[in-house]
Amino acid sequence: ISELRAAYDEAENDDNIWLLIVTGTGRAFCTGADVGEIPKDGRVIYERPYLSTYDQWEAPQEGTPPFRRMAKPVLAAINGLCCGAGLDWITTGDIAIASDKATFFDPHVSIGLVAAREMVRLARVLPRNIALRMALMGKHERMSAQRAYDLGMISEVVEHDRLLERAHEIADIVNSNAPLAVRGTRLAIHKTLDLPLHEAEILAETYRERVVRTEDALEGPKAFMEKRAPNWQCR
Repeated sequence: ISELRAAYDEAENDDNIWLLIVTGTGRAFCTGADVGEIPKDGRVIYERPYLSTYDQWEAPQEGTPPFRRMAKPVLAAINGLCCGAGLDWITTGDIAIASDKATFFDPHVSIGLVAAREMVRLARVLPRNIALRMALMGKHERMSAQRAYDLGMISEVVEHDRLLERAHEIADIVNSNAPLAVRGTRLAIHKTLDLPLHEAEILAETYRERVVRTEDALEGPKAFMEKRAPNWQCR
């Protein structure tokens, strides 16, 4: 988790990185916490109260993208098993695609734990009864990649051997657009999801106003009129 958090910070501060791709290796994308690390007496799962720091109140899962404050988009390429905390990449990433071998489930109640953050977030992506079924049936309710696509949980199902290739194709398309406009659009959407519509529109317009003052905002129309590809400077 600490390595992932450092990677997000490094990528966010590197001007040469415009988009992040997150994927797994082997059979799994992410299976969440190691159940073997839970003490046998079950009394002390964490060394200190979990919500004991400001950072944890704001972003209770350090391994998943700090999506409320990151500007750069994250593409999740789900290569296999995705369960528990792995589901957070579905709800905190910006684009999620999956291998046709991917499966999704939440095992919390099957090991005696509350399905909290992961399913609270997922219930805002899935229909409520689907999210509840998944949460309450635990490890016994496994969702295929095609089913996840049909429900709008992911945006594309890809042949397993082409997953990373397709992720890079999508990344190239996103990166062909003006990077500051992409980041402003991303923030405008994420920052306004919980606001009433009119307030959301006003806040979103502030991101447009910021970007319209950049060099890239001049380059886009100029390139269009000159019938050439734009040369984005990210400034």
